[in-house]
Amino acid sequence: MVDLSVNMFGIDFKNPVFAASGTAGYGIELVHYIDLEKIGALITKGVSPKPKSGNPQPRIIETPSGILNSIGLQNIGVKRLIDEVLPELEKYDTSVIVNIFGDDIDGYINVAGAFLNEDRVDALEVNLSCPNVKEGGIAFGRDPKISAEITSAVVEASQKPVIAKLTPNVTDIAPIAKAVEEAGAAAVSVVNTLLGMAVDVETRRPYFKNVTAGLSGPAIRPVALRFVWETARAVKIPVIGIGGITSGKDALEFIMAGAAAVQVGSANLVDPGVISNVIDEIEDYCTKNGISDLKEIRGIIKEEI
Repeated sequence: MVDLSVNMFGIDFKNPVFAASGTAGYGIELVHYIDLEKIGALITKGVSPKPKSGNPQPRIIETPSGILNSIGLQNIGVKRLIDEVLPELEKYDTSVIVNIFGDDIDGYINVAGAFLNEDRVDALEVNLSCPNVKEGGIAFGRDPKISAEITSAVVEASQKPVIAKLTPNVTDIAPIAKAVEEAGAAAVSVVNTLLGMAVDVETRRPYFKNVTAGLSGPAIRPVALRFVWETARAVKIPVIGIGGITSGKDALEFIMAGAAAVQVGSANLVDPGVISNVIDEIEDYCTKNGISDLKEIRGIIKEEI
């Protein structure tokens, strides 16, 4: 019998495979494709104090090994998420993490404070790193001091475990990870999308109105894996790995590099049932290799090098 459970910041998750924010809607959309009670946790699409309409079209383009997106954090706002989404998620025995963001620190505080008495929400993931908005966005995540200020403010306002989602668009991620750890983050999510761009050769213009966009999918997996390894060596809090995971083997790479858990993102857009497959493949690997607990291999690369 393989034990896939993982305990992070006092919460027991059934397994280490989570649905990444922005790729699984608000969770309810997935119930037609997957057993929500099977996944380790659902991370909702990011919400802000008020609804946002996002960026103008086009917003997504396929690349040879992933996608570029410029959604611009379109969302229904925190009030509708609390009034309409959380009661639906209440029906499922699944851990719920809400991704939040604001245009400034007060915005982060406002949205975080709204969940103070929402017991259905197990933790908050703070987006410090979206590359697709002009206000704040990636600029927050590149500055350790601002990242720490936002993290500390959200911890105080929400009184819930706070996961800081970090950007890969930096030279060295370790100082930022350490800063949010010292500010009270319970964990870090590593990493958000990489900056990229596309050009429409017919119009001879950038494909996206914002010119640059966020690259995700298998193309970024080796880069994300390196960031997870570096982060796990720099901090003591759990690291949640993200970046191009499409299979159990991919997820195991991140776990061996030091990730306590992983998030599956862009692959959900190709196959909404992929998370279930990833969980099954991890369990099969452990069974075949005589591993009874993921603790036996978690961080094995980090420890050996």
